[in-house]
Amino acid sequence: MHCISRKNIDQDALRVLYRLADNGYTAYLVGGGVRDLLLGRKPKDFDVGTSAKPNEVKRLFRNCFLIGRRFRLAHVRFGDKVIETATFRKESQTVGDILEHAAEGPFEDNTFGTPETDANRRDFTVNGLFYDIKTFAVIDWVGGLKDLQKKLIRSIGDPMIRFREDPVRMMRAVKFAARLDFKIERGTERAIRKLHSCILTAAVPRICEEVFRLFPYGRSEQAFRMMYRFGLLKDLLPELAAFIDSDGGEDSATWKYLSVLDRYETAMRSRGFEVPNGLRAAVLFAAMARANPGKSRDVIGTMVRALKPPRATYFLAVLLLDSVKRFAVPPSPNRLRFVYNRDFPDALDFNRIIVRAEGRSEAIIDEWDDVSRKMFDKDNPINEGNEQGESHE
Repeated sequence: MHCISRKNIDQDALRVLYRLADNGYTAYLVGGGVRDLLLGRKPKDFDVGTSAKPNEVKRLFRNCFLIGRRFRLAHVRFGDKVIETATFRKESQTVGDILEHAAEGPFEDNTFGTPETDANRRDFTVNGLFYDIKTFAVIDWVGGLKDLQKKLIRSIGDPMIRFREDPVRMMRAVKFAARLDFKIERGTERAIRKLHSCILTAAVPRICEEVFRLFPYGRSEQAFRMMYRFGLLKDLLPELAAFIDSDGGEDSATWKYLSVLDRYETAMRSRGFEVPNGLRAAVLFAAMARANPGKSRDVIGTMVRALKPPRATYFLAVLLLDSVKRFAVPPSPNRLRFVYNRDFPDALDFNRIIVRAEGRSEAIIDEWDDVSRKMFDKDNPINEGNEQGESHE
C-alpha cells in the first residue's frame, strides 16, 4: 500500500498520462514527483515516462514541442506549465562508452528501452520509482521504496561508475540528502569522497546551476556542510573552503549565516517569493567578507572565477556585502537616497540576516525598515515571513 492519490497529481499531468494510455502506450509518472508524493510532499514537477516515441507524443498533443538533439524530449505545454514526457531509454551499454564520454558531460544513450531499463539508468533509487495511473501501483525495479523507508540516498548501480559518467551526480546526492533530510548510503558516500575532484571535469554552467540549487527549501547549511566534508567545496570554491578551515571548520561562522538564511528562505517560499541568487551568494561568503573588510569584490571574485555566475548575481552580492557599513548607522536625511535603490529591499533583508546570525540588535535595521515603509507605504515580507520561518525551529 502507498499514500499516492490522484487528487494530489497535477491535472495536466493526468491528462497526458490518460491520453497516452488510452492510445495504447505505456505511460507512468516517474522520478522525483513519485518520490515526493510518497513522502507527502508537493512535487515541483510532474514528469512522464512512456513507450511512445517523441513524434508519436507530438501527434497526440497539439501543444507538444520536441527539444534536444542527442535524445529528444517532448514538452507538453499547458500555459506556462510544462509536462516533460520522455520515451523510456535503455541503460548505457558499456563502462568504456561511459568513461569515453565522461569529459563531454552526462552520457546519453539514444536507444529507446523499456520501463525497467529506464529506471535502472536513473541516478538514485528514490528517483527511480514509477506510478502506474491504470493500476494505481508504484513500480519499483531499483529498491527505491526500501530506501525511502530507510531515508537513504543510494546510487543506482556502481557509484564509482555512475559518478565518473556524470560527476554532477555527486552534487545531486548532496542536494537530495539535504533537502529530504536523508543520509547518503555508505558506498555512495565513499565514492563521492574518492571521486570528488572529478567534479572539475563537469561543465561550469551545470556546476553553477547545481550550486544555487543547494539553497532553496531551507537546507543550505546542511548541503554546504556536506560539500565541505566530502571535499567538493574545496574543489569548486577553494578560497572559501580554506577560509572555513581557518575559521574553525565545522564551527565556522559561515554555518551560522547559512542557518539564518535557511529560515529566511523557508519564510519567503511560504509567501511565494523567490530569493535572488545574489543574496544567497552574499550570505555564503558573508563570514569570509566580514573577516576581510573592504574586500567584497575580491571575496565574491573567487566565486566568479570558479563558477562564472551571471553578472547580475555578482553585482548584487557585492552591493549587499558593501551595504553592511551603510546599515551599521541609523538612517539620516543625507543617507536616505539608498532607499530608492531597486536593491534596497534585498539589502535590508540581507542585513537583517547578518545581525541575526551575529546575535546583534536589529534596532537600526528596524529604523531603516520604518523609513522605507513611510516613504513607500508597503510591507517588507521578511518580518512577517520570518515569524513563520522561526516557528519551524
